[in-house]
Amino acid sequence: MRRRKGLLLAGAALAAPVAVQAENAAAPGDDLREAIIVTAPGGDIDLDDALTLEKRDISIAGAPDLLAALTRNFAGVTLQDAQNNPWQPNLVYRGYVASPLAGQAQGIAAYVDGARFNQPFGDTVNFELIPDAAIRSATLRDASPVYGLNTLGGALVIETATGRTEQGVEATTAIGSYGERDLALSAGGASGGLSWFGAVQYREEEGWRDFSPSDLVNGFGDLGYDGERGGVHVKFIGADTDLTGNGVAPVELLAARRQSVFTWPDNQRNKYGRISLHPWLAITDGVRFEATLYRQRRKAALLNGDAADIEECEDDPALEDLLCLESVGDDGDEEQALLIAANGDPLGDVLDGGDYGVFNRGTIRSRSEGFLAQMITEQDMGSRRNRLAFGVSYDSSENDFAASTELGALTEDRSVEGLGFFIDQPDNAIAPVALKTRSRFWGVFASDTLPLTDTLTAEIGLRWNHARIVLEDQIGTALNGDHSFSRLNPGVEFDWAVTPEVSLRAGYAESNRVPTEAELSCADENAPCSLANFFVADPPLEQVVAKTFELGASGRHRSGGWAFDWLASAYRATNVNDIQFVASSIRGRGFFENIGRTRRQGFEASVSAQRGGFRLGASYAFIDATFRLPATLSSPANPEANDEGEIDVAAGDRLTGIPRHSAALTADYEGRIGARVFAIGGDMIARSSQRLVGDEANQNPAVPGYVIFNLRGRVEVVEGVSLFGEVRNAFNREFATFGTFSEVDEVELEEAPNASDPRAFGPGAPRRFTVGIGLRF
Repeated sequence: MRRRKGLLLAGAALAAPVAVQAENAAAPGDDLREAIIVTAPGGDIDLDDALTLEKRDISIAGAPDLLAALTRNFAGVTLQDAQNNPWQPNLVYRGYVASPLAGQAQGIAAYVDGARFNQPFGDTVNFELIPDAAIRSATLRDASPVYGLNTLGGALVIETATGRTEQGVEATTAIGSYGERDLALSAGGASGGLSWFGAVQYREEEGWRDFSPSDLVNGFGDLGYDGERGGVHVKFIGADTDLTGNGVAPVELLAARRQSVFTWPDNQRNKYGRISLHPWLAITDGVRFEATLYRQRRKAALLNGDAADIEECEDDPALEDLLCLESVGDDGDEEQALLIAANGDPLGDVLDGGDYGVFNRGTIRSRSEGFLAQMITEQDMGSRRNRLAFGVSYDSSENDFAASTELGALTEDRSVEGLGFFIDQPDNAIAPVALKTRSRFWGVFASDTLPLTDTLTAEIGLRWNHARIVLEDQIGTALNGDHSFSRLNPGVEFDWAVTPEVSLRAGYAESNRVPTEAELSCADENAPCSLANFFVADPPLEQVVAKTFELGASGRHRSGGWAFDWLASAYRATNVNDIQFVASSIRGRGFFENIGRTRRQGFEASVSAQRGGFRLGASYAFIDATFRLPATLSSPANPEANDEGEIDVAAGDRLTGIPRHSAALTADYEGRIGARVFAIGGDMIARSSQRLVGDEANQNPAVPGYVIFNLRGRVEVVEGVSLFGEVRNAFNREFATFGTFSEVDEVELEEAPNASDPRAFGPGAPRRFTVGIGLRF
């Protein structure tokens, strides 16, 4: 067991674990006046076609798990195991990414109770920071200018619980394969105008792959007062995480021994806290003011042990017994540069011809605050109501980043052990970094749900975004920069209620994202960087603009005791000045650059049916994601690259890491045996093949598609106490959710000594069992 085991055992003894899935009921006499809390700019705009999860969906398998609920309910959502940690996936929706990795192009805006949740210094979305036990609902919304920066593919909006929405005590505890331990505890209540709610979640596992332990603890609290004309809530989120994600591994290594890792360790630790204030005031019966004010702090420690092209110098006999860093020159020939220590001296071959690696270390300290304030007016227009929202948002952050690269020894089990010498190349190919950044994001927005006729509605959105990012080098001047970006984004959607059961819609929206501090500081191919240490130069990048058209239909139908709900959408989103991280000629490093136009277009459809205790769901998503302009990109590990390590991408080549076809099926039944409730269910998740990252020219075999099945069940043993179990990947399929390239021939693999295939996959987890108990009162 790892740290915090005492908390797990104490919590388990207190809670005795999993809650019966039932709707929260208020105690007799409780005053359940409404608590109004902002969820996102514009409030409830454009919810008719949003993909929504409620608390029941998130906890249906036992312990609450938002990420699992998203994938089993929405085929358009794919989780990539780029890090190979269950709490650090890349979430891909319509070809856009929300990821905890700063090297990813973040194309989805995230909000928690109206506050921007894209973390400073990379716009990352760190799902592990908020306890799933505190989530009341989560919605994936279409791209709209109202939601602000990063809404290229849409917005993920999370609403937490209050003591008015969740009353009583609920607890789950579970154990499972590979050292899995999970504890979730929540409690809430209300009396008169006062309400309170709290939740804590602890998770731990040894990991199914070698050397991959992780644990996290996070908590949430809400204290509020709601009167007839106004109220205020104070919310707190805190997290302490220690997550290991040893990433992809060569395909031949996985074939020989699937739990093997390539090089390690790869670890990220986070300490996070956020406090927020949520006031609201009903000025008149049709006019309301609501706001969110927040302040948050985050400290992240990054550690990455990796192989390196470092060996004894060979080109010059005068450099015998000294080390050199190898790279690929413009003519395709290998080049060597003397490896230099932090004190300016050349580094000697202390391993006497042994294998070298590097330790990339980084720390991020972020301090950020902001607010969202808006007025909501609702006025009668004939037989319908017009809903107008207008407001302003502000998000600011100050960040301190420091990074260093230590020379290391690559051991027999491919771990990296530091040797105490820190690298500082004069050309900045590998160099220490100390950087301060400041960002200021302003937004002014308006949205109007305007009834045009008895059956036709226009949803109009308009937002002006302004961003300023300042970088201050703490070592020299190479990183200094002052960047400003502004844009006015429009959007409109028409909704037509054809019949009481069928609606049609058509819309257009523009949105933008600005380059992050990470991207602005790593945009020079002559001074590349690693994802753990990527700040070395400061050429400009253009902001990315997405222009999205969408057509859709939705409806509901009741027949034969069944209730059917369905939704269909077709869309085309074109990115202008898209940004991509491309590989460098130096192993493990790369740089960001604008690559021109890309397009994501496709079709999504879902249907759900319910009758009594039966609940069925099916969804399908098709996405055609392509480059729209030719480009020459660096990908030296790609076997199809030219002598300079470059590949030629043609217009129409598929974007990488995005499956074209996705499907999901779910089925659940809840019934009774006498007075006791039981439930059984399962789901199927299917994804087609995807192109490897680094194979933007589509010249190599793709990552194969996969189909996996999950099963679950629950039974009430006494009133309020239940047992549950889950089997994930029930048929133990071997599959991969992500792929790229690695220079496998440069590292000795004991398990696969003749390995030569440079493809590397992020393997999906094998069959896993989880059992637990729960309590609710």
